[in-house]
Amino acid sequence: MVRARSGLRTVLSAALRFIGVLLVCMLALQLAFALRVALMVVVDPQSTTFQRSEAFRLLKKPEPAGWSQQWVEDARISPLLKRAVIASEDAGFVDHDGIDWDAIERAWARNQAAEAVAERRKAPARLVGGSTITQQLAKNLFLSGERTVLRKAQEAVIAFLLEGMLGKPRILEIYLNSVEWGEGLFGAEAAARHYFRTGADRLGAFQAARLAVMLPAPKRFERRPESPFLMARAATVAARMGDVRLP
Repeated sequence: MVRARSGLRTVLSAALRFIGVLLVCMLALQLAFALRVALMVVVDPQSTTFQRSEAFRLLKKPEPAGWSQQWVEDARISPLLKRAVIASEDAGFVDHDGIDWDAIERAWARNQAAEAVAERRKAPARLVGGSTITQQLAKNLFLSGERTVLRKAQEAVIAFLLEGMLGKPRILEIYLNSVEWGEGLFGAEAAARHYFRTGADRLGAFQAARLAVMLPAPKRFERRPESPFLMARAATVAARMGDVRLP
């Protein structure tokens, strides 16, 4: 009996030490993320985790692949593009704290319905996300694209850090300078020049709307940037832009 109790205490002690080390590691990781976010208050990020992953993927392709990205300051990005992206990607951007719980609830309901239909048709379901611009930036900056509970939890923590340390205008500036707009094409300036032969500060309303609606699937829309679906969706976003408040 004494040996059994001693063995149990040893196991419990080892388990507690393991939990303690795990907690310390988790706190250290969050501190590292916080320090990197704090640096972005004054330093523009040179690249994101997603961009580095894409660069590595393109390097492995047998045929040459182009790469275009040019950072421009907030004042050199058209307010029309900012309005269009908010209208298309995150209508509650100026109001939420990094996570739009209503959008998540709506996405969950739509995905449940889509999965039910897909199951009846024996076909894959087309799911939608409820991520905010801040969450998208958190993922692109630091995380992988895998869909796990742990990754989503870490994304939420980073989103709160971004909101608390950077504020909405800086979040939008970094997002628009780093988001993907096609194969090896990143940022508003590169996208404006690639698709419209103009600068990001000179985009018209419908041009801005067309760029905004490409964001959920830029590689797919890049193949047909003037498809009927894209043009119709752009018209819808352009009509909503007047109601958008900028941060």
